[in-house]
Order: sequence, then C-alpha cells, then structure tokens
Amino acid sequence: MKKIRLYGNWKMNMTRAETTAFMSEFARSAKPLEAVMGRNLEVAVFPPFTSLWAANEAMRSVSGPMPLLGAQNVYIGDHGAFTGEVSIPMLKECGCTHVIIGHSERRHILGEGEPLIAKKMRACFDAGLIPVLCYGETLEEREAGRAFQVMERQLRSAVEPLSADESAQVVYAYEPVWAIGTGKSATSAEAQEVCAWSKRLLAEAAGRDIGTTVLYGGSVKGSNAKELLSMDAIDGALVGGASLKAESFLEIYTAYAGS
Repeated sequence: MKKIRLYGNWKMNMTRAETTAFMSEFARSAKPLEAVMGRNLEVAVFPPFTSLWAANEAMRSVSGPMPLLGAQNVYIGDHGAFTGEVSIPMLKECGCTHVIIGHSERRHILGEGEPLIAKKMRACFDAGLIPVLCYGETLEEREAGRAFQVMERQLRSAVEPLSADESAQVVYAYEPVWAIGTGKSATSAEAQEVCAWSKRLLAEAAGRDIGTTVLYGGSVKGSNAKELLSMDAIDGALVGGASLKAESFLEIYTAYAGS
C-alpha cells in the first residue's frame, strides 16, 4: 500500500481553545493508526496563525500520536515593515515544518501573483521549510479548454527558481477552484488525469524523474476518499472542512485503507 499524505487546511477556522481540543481528539482518534503513521501515513495540519502556538504546545503536552505542523501562508522577508505578514522565522519558532503556498484563495481573493509565489518557494527552501504548492483551474478556465495551459504556467513559474532536487521535495496539491468548499469534487478519473499529467510536466521541467508527490484537494471526505486515493497518481489529500474534526479527518485514510 502506498504512503498517503493527509494534510488539513483549517483556513480561517479554529480558535486556540478549539485547536487544543482538536489535538486531544486527534491523539485518541489516531491511536489505532499509530503503527502506520510515518510509514504509510503522514498527517499534517495547517492552523491559522493565531492558533499555531497552541498547536505546538498541545503537541508537546498531549500523549499520543501527533500530526506535523504547517502554516497557511508566509512572507518572503525575515522582518521589516510588512504590516499583516508573518515571516519564516516566526513560523519555525512555532514548530512549523511545512507551509501552504499559492492557495487559490490567496491567488484569486487576495491577489497573489506568480512572481511572488515563486519568491516564496525560494524563501522556503532557503530556510528549510517544505512548501505545499497549490495549483488548479477555475470552472471558466476548464470550460474554455484552458485548464492545462493555466496549470502549466502555475507549476513552471513556481519551480523555476528551484533545483531538481528541491522540486522533488515540494508537495504539490492539485485543487480545482470549482471544487473547493462547494461540495463538488473532481471525479477520480479527472483528478487522476491532472495528477499524472502534473508528474510528467514536473519531470520534464526538472530534466529527470523526480518522484513527485501530488495531492488532490477539493471537497475530499470519507465518502469519496477510497475512490480518489486509490488512483495511481494521487499521493494523498489536502482537506478543508473535513479536517476540522479529528474523527472525520482520519476517516479519509481509514476509508482508503479499508480499516
């Protein structure tokens, strides 16, 4: 059985108290999976900035299996006059090992462009953080037949500052914009097609096969997890709403694994 990466993007949800409660619930719910965590299953959660330290404290004080910790965004500078931004040293102080880059809500709602995303990718590697690069098309782009053109631009621009070895360490997350928070999901065949194409494109960009890890995100839950995660090119899931409760979050893996 392949290794599954199960990453939970909490978005603008979960207070400090709710985060602490989640970690206790996670330790209990993940106990039956403790033997496979790290080997067949890698779990990470991405709380809002205000809850990162609460997550860190809970991870050190709660007895039981714990997820990795990541942030939902980061700025490229270590310090300075950048109101409202958070730096890599701040994230590392909170215990973060991963950071989401280029989520569609950052691109489309908050106006982040590809040049800034590329700089964030470079900054993450310079500081030893693993970027989780999100990419995907809108419904209008898909219906116009431009989905792969849009995604190729997103992927090539993001990895352009990286070496092949660095590109291999990125966790890529295909998230069709039309499936995020809508209750709709790409079919397993649609997700497989894009994830397999992404691996070929990234191998071409690197000049060799780099063993790329590609997640699928977009209304993933227990009821569709087995079909999606059983696809050869899909290495896990970037989960939104279903990751806010430890039980429903871990159900995604157990549904796939048949536990």
